Amino acid sequence: MALKITHDCINCDVCEPECPNEAISQGIEIYQIDPQLCTECVGHFDRPQCVAVCPVDCIPLDPEHAETQEQLLQKYRRLTTLTR
Repeated sequence: MALKITHDCINCDVCEPECPNEAISQGIEIYQIDPQLCTECVGHFDRPQCVAVCPVDCIPLDPEHAETQEQLLQKYRRLTTLTR
């Protein structure tokens, strides 16, 4: 499943450059994650890099975008094929 950024976000700017899929961008009030691009870093890293660097722990799983590990891996493959 994709991740989401909650309103606990303090706009510290550390998550955006860590995303290998460029799924994180500045929203109107807080950063946001595009679920079409988020793979939870599957294919790139062992754990989501945005979660690892977030100082306020405001990036949980998004239950509205449930995906299996296999679906995340397929999304990673699709995304990396498009960028080559």
